[in-house]
Amino acid sequence: MKTKLILTLVLIVSIALFAFTNNDDSQGIPISTTPQKQFIVVLDAGHGGTDPGNNGNGFLEKDIVLDVTLQVGKLLEAQPGFKVIYTRKTDDFIKLKERGPVANEADADIFVSIHCDAHHTQAYGVGTFVMGLDKSGKNLETAKKENEVIFLEENYEESYAGFDPNSPESLIGLTIIQEEYLDQSIMLAGLIQNNIVNNLKRKNRNVKQAPFWVLHSSYMPSVLVELGFLTNNTEGKYINSEKGRKEMASQITNGIVAYKKNLELATNDFQNPEITDDKIDEALKVSEKKIYKDIDFRVQIAALGNKLETKPENFKGLKGVNREQEGSLYKYYYGNTSDYNEIKILQVQAQEKGYSTCFVVAYKEGKKINLSKVLNTEEK
Repeated sequence: MKTKLILTLVLIVSIALFAFTNNDDSQGIPISTTPQKQFIVVLDAGHGGTDPGNNGNGFLEKDIVLDVTLQVGKLLEAQPGFKVIYTRKTDDFIKLKERGPVANEADADIFVSIHCDAHHTQAYGVGTFVMGLDKSGKNLETAKKENEVIFLEENYEESYAGFDPNSPESLIGLTIIQEEYLDQSIMLAGLIQNNIVNNLKRKNRNVKQAPFWVLHSSYMPSVLVELGFLTNNTEGKYINSEKGRKEMASQITNGIVAYKKNLELATNDFQNPEITDDKIDEALKVSEKKIYKDIDFRVQIAALGNKLETKPENFKGLKGVNREQEGSLYKYYYGNTSDYNEIKILQVQAQEKGYSTCFVVAYKEGKKINLSKVLNTEEK
């Protein structure tokens, strides 16, 4: 039962909406100094050598992403418990098919590939991708651009077994291997994406699925970060600037560190997995808000015939319990917020305290309303 609750908390904190925020501390989020298994991160700077990537506004993608990647690596290496491996640290051309296997051979925990986008319009914004296909297939064009680098390789027909970057059928076939890691990849992508968007005030192009060759052969959670569009006159200058590169690297680092911390909530590999009040507080701090205007969510923990004082010792240590009388019953509620993500975390806390049958209810203007109808409306 406890394991299920732990996993529930991690999913609530880390997967809902595909993204969650963290502080903007340029040195990342402090993590425990308790001795632990090294968390291996493989960082992949896209393109390189004879493959410059895109050169929007005269900026070289291969140089920008290498600089950002090395900065991310340096920040992670300063954190206890991290080991960083790079697919390239210099201006070298590394074949697409060789990048994922670097992570496999290292038995890495995650694989992060960093790129810059381009478009014939003044499109702009940050996007983070996981392996897969969205229902409309509208992200195929982005994947095609990144996959077409295989044409620069000798004997690419043999190396990629007939793979055609311009064929939807070929692209769809890439998605199968990474399906096992999709939830964790989404968690990681969401943390990175929201750090950049919220802390740097960049346009949000969201977490998306697309079939990238560089992701398909890695046997662990894997994401591809598009820092923005070099072809946009304003964004291109920012990404190419020293300030922009440093800020992007910092927020990618924060996302990776937050991902590791969230995993620690769900595993015995690092420390006691019990959901303590401190861990609940930590989860509330990093959770993105999901606000429903004019709605008050509460966790109903009990309905009793007797009237109890709402002090913590009467409710297994839960603070801030409220009581309301309905007919002959007194109902006791924990939490009161318009943030649905917050109330779900508080529900897990109540379950951990022993209220295994507690549930979330919704109120509007002091009257209880149907929760499912509220959740079927778009959050405000």
